Amino acid sequence: MRSIHNISDGHWGEEVFSKLSWFKADVVRNAKVMVVGCGALGNEVLKNLVLFGIGHIVIVDFDVIEESNLCRSVLFRKSDAEKHCFKTDVAAKRLQEINPAVKIDTIHGDISYNVGLGLLKEMDVIISCLDNQYARYTLCRSAFRVGVPWVDGGIDGLEGTARVFRHGENCYACNLGEKGIKEMSQRMSCSSIVRQNQVAGRVPTTPVVASIIAAVQVQEAMKLIHTEELADGRFTSLCGKMFYWEGEHLSSKIVEFKAYDDTCPLHEKWDDVVCADLSSDVTVDEALRVLASVTGSEEVRILLGHRSFVEYILSKDDRYKIEVMRPNFEVPLFIEQNNVLDHVPYGAMSSMYQLEHKVIDKNFRFKHLTLKSIGIPDWDIIEVDTPTGIKHIELSNDAKLFNTFCK
Repeated sequence: MRSIHNISDGHWGEEVFSKLSWFKADVVRNAKVMVVGCGALGNEVLKNLVLFGIGHIVIVDFDVIEESNLCRSVLFRKSDAEKHCFKTDVAAKRLQEINPAVKIDTIHGDISYNVGLGLLKEMDVIISCLDNQYARYTLCRSAFRVGVPWVDGGIDGLEGTARVFRHGENCYACNLGEKGIKEMSQRMSCSSIVRQNQVAGRVPTTPVVASIIAAVQVQEAMKLIHTEELADGRFTSLCGKMFYWEGEHLSSKIVEFKAYDDTCPLHEKWDDVVCADLSSDVTVDEALRVLASVTGSEEVRILLGHRSFVEYILSKDDRYKIEVMRPNFEVPLFIEQNNVLDHVPYGAMSSMYQLEHKVIDKNFRFKHLTLKSIGIPDWDIIEVDTPTGIKHIELSNDAKLFNTFCK
């Protein structure tokens, strides 16, 4: 779910910017920064960005505000938790109370599935405030495809880390290693961790460590948007290193933390993107016609990559069939909310499989569906297979949906 937040004509003016040193006000005012994750760390990152006067911010998070967020999230209030408001919407409102001039877009969704590559491509830097490895892995893949650097932060108890990743220099997946990638699938969300710790009468992070790591992240992001100063050595990036903070005994250090294996599949960079008069709201049938015209190929196939469209779930003995008709990442919630497995015996349930489509072409039986309904988000860049090779096509008509890019 995407939201646009209105902005006022108010701005801080040069009399305020002149009081902030070491950076160029015009560079900061025109910078576009995406913040992924809006919990304790994300709150502090966003607060720092608007205090610096960053002009354009996109906030991504799929969660709602809970009472457990209140003791370490400066932008949230008790009334927000009682109403279970979206973190993204409340953060945007409070940020514009601090700095009315900021342009903010929000996406209530998952960075792995609901954020288009066309939008990511427009960012100067992405700041990750995520809580699990898989989301970081997919963010790294997406950021590298469009050549945008990203700053990662992580906090746990009184400890925290900050790192910078850039295409050609340092890769999150390469730092994980083979064992880490295998373990990555064991995802535990922040809300699950919170509930476990509430039983013990504590919360997993503190506002202090969130403030420290967020400050380092924003400082690194500010360096990354000052490309000239970074290139000539006036600034030094954290890329290839890790900042580590430990609060229990009050220690910090910077260590080498660099890995970049040329065989890593995440290093693919899409430099050949072609814009097309398409949006995610067009039907598959119309999209295939436009893609054929844009690529000059009669035979085109849309490759869904890590996404897929699930037609149905079926038991191996064919006795139980459940129509799904939605993207793979929506299936778990669909099953939970609709209790669709209640009538299926456990033995049959354990052997069920899903019919999914990872390639969309002229033989796809549901061409009346929109691109969005099969899992392609607004302003995405899609992979299109043609007889002459893979083409990367941007759904450029979706750009107008985002306040950040309004002139």
